Amino acid sequence: MENETRFERWLDRAIGRAVTPRGGAIVIASVTTTATVASGVLMTVVDHKNFGTVGLGLWWAVQTVTTVGYGDHVPTDAAGMLVAALVMLLGLAFLSVVTAAITSSLVARATEERTRRAGRGTPATEQDVRDIRVQLDRIEAMLQ
Repeated sequence: MENETRFERWLDRAIGRAVTPRGGAIVIASVTTTATVASGVLMTVVDHKNFGTVGLGLWWAVQTVTTVGYGDHVPTDAAGMLVAALVMLLGLAFLSVVTAAITSSLVARATEERTRRAGRGTPATEQDVRDIRVQLDRIEAMLQ
């Protein structure tokens, strides 16, 4: 596309690197880290009364995105609460994506192992399924 923004080009490159579990983990970690730092700084700007320093904003962002939420520092105005809601959703999404990536990797490894143990290099094809059906039809005919 000729009207792509710089962000869209960066996003395309990032997604292109996420074709392997390791690449996906790097993209997820990078996006989450960037969003956490940005939200910590933003919280300091938006709710300076409760988050007087950038360090305090970053501490709040880390504990919120990791869903720990000690409650020692909380936003009290509407803008701060909106930022907090977005950070909480980011934390939930991060945990969900990481869990899904780990599960997907484990399932893929288990499938490979099962296939290897069965002595087959590839999963069943349509022709394999047709051959099995023909054999089953013969067995049924012999049983009748």
